[in-house]
Amino acid sequence: MEPSPEVIDFSSYVPYYVQLRELLKGRILAGLWQVGERIPGEVELCREFGVSRTVVRQALLELELGGYIIRRKGRGTFVSGPKVTERLAQKLTGFHQDMLEQGRKPGTRVLSQRLTRADAFLASQLQVPAGATLVEVRRLRLVEDEPIAVVTSFLPESLCPGLEKVDLSERSLYQYLENECRLFIVRAHRSIEAAAASEEDARHLGIHTGDPVILLESLSFLEDGTPLEYFRAYHRGDRARFEIELVRQRDRWRPLEWDPSGDRP
Repeated sequence: MEPSPEVIDFSSYVPYYVQLRELLKGRILAGLWQVGERIPGEVELCREFGVSRTVVRQALLELELGGYIIRRKGRGTFVSGPKVTERLAQKLTGFHQDMLEQGRKPGTRVLSQRLTRADAFLASQLQVPAGATLVEVRRLRLVEDEPIAVVTSFLPESLCPGLEKVDLSERSLYQYLENECRLFIVRAHRSIEAAAASEEDARHLGIHTGDPVILLESLSFLEDGTPLEYFRAYHRGDRARFEIELVRQRDRWRPLEWDPSGDRP
C-alpha cells in the first residue's frame, strides 16, 4: 500500500490545523527534518498545503507546545531535540551529573556569584539569623549549548567560606562541597509548580517574557539535619520534563477481605 499523500483533506471533519500538525510531526518523526534544522516558514507552508496563515500558526503552536519545534526570534523555527529530563526522587545528584549519565553535554554560565544577606524567607529556610551572610550563586544551565534553566542557589557562608570566589563554570557545585568542604547532602525537599518567565529570565533562556516555565524549589540537608542549600530554578516549559519514581510500601497496608454480605468490618 502506498503511503497517503501529504495533503490536507478539505472534505474531512478533522480540523485543518490538526491535519497539518500531524503531517509536519510525521516529517520530524521520520527524520525528514533533522534536529536543529530550520523548517519552512509560515508563508511557504501556506503555499505548500493551501491553507491560511491562521491554520499554519495554530499547527506550529501545538508542535511547539509538544516540544517538537522551537521558535527563535528573528531566526525562524527549528526542529527541537528531545526534552531534557531531570530526576526528582531516585537519586540526589546535581544537574551536571544527571546530564552526563544521560549522555548529554551539560554546560554552565555563571551569571553572578556574591555574598548577600539573608532576608526573612531565606533565614527561615536555611535556619540562620535574619541578616546572616549567604553565598548567592546564579547560573544559566545549558544542555548541548542550549539554555535550559536559570538557577539561583543560596548557602550559609559559614559552612563554605570562600565559595563566592570559586569558578563554578566548569565545576559541579556539589562536587566542590563534597571534595573541598566535606559537606555531604543526604536528603532534600523539592517542590515543582508552573510559573511565568520574568523579563530577565526570559532573556537568558531565549524565550519571551511571560512564557511558561517550570519552577523547581529545593532545600537540601546535611546528615545532622542542617540545611545546606536552598535553590530556585526556572526551567523552560518547552524543553524540560521531570521524572519521579514512586514505591509502594507493602508492609504498611494489608489487602481488604471481601465480605459477601456487603457489610464492612
